[in-house]
Amino acid sequence: MEDSELDELVASLTPRESGGGVRTYQNTVSVACPACGEPFDDLVVCEDDLTSLELSMVLDLCVTTHDGDVLLFTHK
Repeated sequence: MEDSELDELVASLTPRESGGGVRTYQNTVSVACPACGEPFDDLVVCEDDLTSLELSMVLDLCVTTHDGDVLLFTHK
């Protein structure tokens, strides 16, 4: 994913949380997932090399990377 594509994507999302090497954004406008083309629910950006995610529900995930960060697109 190019820098401009990620910047445009994040600008369309609602920031939720940031800390511990993880940033989350909510997709409130039904932007399409770059991996599968379907609208996604949340974007989780993992900035650290080692990150633990505690999921409270079963989710389908699409994954890509950008400048060494892992981008997780959740689908409920």
